Amino acid sequence: MKQIKIIVEKHPEGYVAYPLGLKGVVVGEGDTYEEALADVKSAIKFHIETFGKEALEAEEIIETFVAEIAV
Repeated sequence: MKQIKIIVEKHPEGYVAYPLGLKGVVVGEGDTYEEALADVKSAIKFHIETFGKEALEAEEIIETFVAEIAV
């Protein structure tokens, strides 16, 4: 079992979750934080089953930061 970091965003319409450290696009969504996590977990499992261990990035992400800038 591998630990995967997940970003969860809250939007007016609900929650969106996506993993870090996977090749390709994997997204989950839900009306609640928990639903979005469950959906992305299911999507990650399917992604790895479909593409194998090659879907995982070679290097582990040690730490994740969220920053905000004005542009």
